[in-house]
Amino acid sequence: MFFGLGFIAQLIRSDLKLPPELTKSITIYLLLSVGIHGGIELSHININEAVPSIMMAVLLGIALPIIAYLVIVKFGNLDRLNAVAIATHYGSVSAGTFLSAVAFLEVLHVDYEKHPIIMLAIMESPAILVGLLLATTIRKKYALNSNVVESNKYELIKEAFTNGSILLLIGGLFIGDIATEKSLKSILPFFDQLFMGVLCIFLLAMGMEAGKKISDFKMAGKFLICFGMLMPIFSGFTGVLIGVHILGFSIGGATLVGVLAASASYIAVPPAMRMAIPEANPSIYLTLALGVTFPFNVVIGIPLYYGFARFLN
Repeated sequence: MFFGLGFIAQLIRSDLKLPPELTKSITIYLLLSVGIHGGIELSHININEAVPSIMMAVLLGIALPIIAYLVIVKFGNLDRLNAVAIATHYGSVSAGTFLSAVAFLEVLHVDYEKHPIIMLAIMESPAILVGLLLATTIRKKYALNSNVVESNKYELIKEAFTNGSILLLIGGLFIGDIATEKSLKSILPFFDQLFMGVLCIFLLAMGMEAGKKISDFKMAGKFLICFGMLMPIFSGFTGVLIGVHILGFSIGGATLVGVLAASASYIAVPPAMRMAIPEANPSIYLTLALGVTFPFNVVIGIPLYYGFARFLN
């Protein structure tokens, strides 16, 4: 509902605005909170139990951008470098979509495993590296834009592994895992009692961001709009299947794996793509990820993946 409120506020051209600093602070709080709670749960399990989840996260991060690229090249009227830039977004993950899914499960009082939090921290990077390799291969094979200076691969790899969202999640996991019970008691009221309220403001902000992109739909074109809704369904169902049949997760855990597979990054990947593929049009991949796929997942996708997980269980 808060996402819808923010979306409507933009459609009616309301003067409602949230300071960028507030939105950034909220994101930091939510990522840390999710990481800490995941770390607390992980402290109670053997690390070997998380290995299958880590392997599946890497596999999805590699396979999904390749599949998305092949679909766009086959059926879309786009050049290959724009196809790579778009596909990379769909191989990576959206922390905002994941947090929305967590809120959805919390409202329904559905329990879930904490392994998907580790998967969230891992899945951002492989897709960026795949995108870099695809772009380099395409330039060499088709001799495209020889005037474009080749991106600094070291900087791109560093960007893939040192992104702020990843650091907050991994840092939160580490803190939650090693902190003493006494230390946790002093900070958990802040990260527990405020979580849902802060998440509502975050969804309001995300609704406003999605509403800003609604006017750019024409730029995306019919094929990409369809792709922005159908690709998440394919990826989401694949993720749920993996969650249920390979990882053995509960309904809640499988839903979160589906959401991770279905989401498209709009925070970490765009700057990486600007650096790696300057020839690609940012308006296209940003509009698609934030203006089409994000609202689709929040409104339709998350309940759909949850329903599929219930069906399989």
